[in-house]
Amino acid sequence: MRLSQLRQRLRDLGAAPCHEGRVLRAWVQGRSLDTKRRRAEDFLPLALRNDVPDLFDELRGLARVHSEHAGDDGSSRLLVALADGQTVESVLLPRDGVCVSTQVGCAVGCVFCMTGRAGLLRQLSSAEIVAQVVLARSRRPVKKVVFMGMGEPAHNLDNVLEAIELLGVEGGIGHKNLVFSTVGDRRVFERLPQCTVKPALALSLHTTDHELRRRLLPKAPDIAPAELAELGEAYARRTGYPIQYQWTLLEGINDTEAELEGIARLLAGKYAVMNLIPYNSVEGVDGFDFRRPSWERAAEMARRLHVRGILTKLRHSAGQDVEGGCGQLRARALGAAAAFPPTGAAWPLALLKLDPQERETATP
Repeated sequence: MRLSQLRQRLRDLGAAPCHEGRVLRAWVQGRSLDTKRRRAEDFLPLALRNDVPDLFDELRGLARVHSEHAGDDGSSRLLVALADGQTVESVLLPRDGVCVSTQVGCAVGCVFCMTGRAGLLRQLSSAEIVAQVVLARSRRPVKKVVFMGMGEPAHNLDNVLEAIELLGVEGGIGHKNLVFSTVGDRRVFERLPQCTVKPALALSLHTTDHELRRRLLPKAPDIAPAELAELGEAYARRTGYPIQYQWTLLEGINDTEAELEGIARLLAGKYAVMNLIPYNSVEGVDGFDFRRPSWERAAEMARRLHVRGILTKLRHSAGQDVEGGCGQLRARALGAAAAFPPTGAAWPLALLKLDPQERETATP
């Protein structure tokens, strides 16, 4: 179900714009259909009133909790079952946030990501995306939604933007608290400025070395980090929200002195925040030999970037203590070996750790 189909169904049942908004707010915010002065039966059209119980049952069936894994940091990772039996992951974040998925699987194929190992199975509809927020709100308050779960939002752009508009208009979420995360796609920079609800933007950068980025994110659009930063800067200045750069720290690969210098040069003077996120290790699966650096090394990187004038936050990846990194819950539920067979990646760990000049002449 797409939200546009849901809206049309309400109109076909006689809903005027005020009725449509009331029903959507009741669903997304968990409100009663009654107002302080009037009961729903006194103002909703009869056909709509009669259909609402069945409609809400259908909406509840879009996303249900398959399993829940609480972390010591106050987060809770949910494996969410969809109506067709597929599963995705959502994360209840500390401080009233939720991270939602936009696809079953992902086509970008980031070599350090369990979700990327699966490839793309299908898109989520806009209603399924919003249903994850509704599910989260049934368990705790939600004031911030980040589109950083399974999938690449830019590859499901129409559904994601439809969900963002509903959450920003009827869902009671501040526009800057809707965070669209992407590896970088020119369509994003074309479409987002045209939207009624303009979300904050998070760019998954991971390295300032163009060639290394192509190997870490093999199916991402081939945009050089410098160009990506310029596109991000233009959007940040237009919206008034700083760009959030996401940097998954991989020991020996992107925690080097060369990368520190690269970040300082790339983000100097930019309206941006650098989020350093130590890698959430995957144990016992072929091809996932990456390790996160020590917390001391990560903290040193954040401190040195601060000294260079780059606003930097060192973040814990929610759910590390329950081995719940993106895609891991789903992999365990399906059986990692069957769900995510080895890909035969062309750039094994030893070659990714070479310095830039050595990588230019190396072959897989």
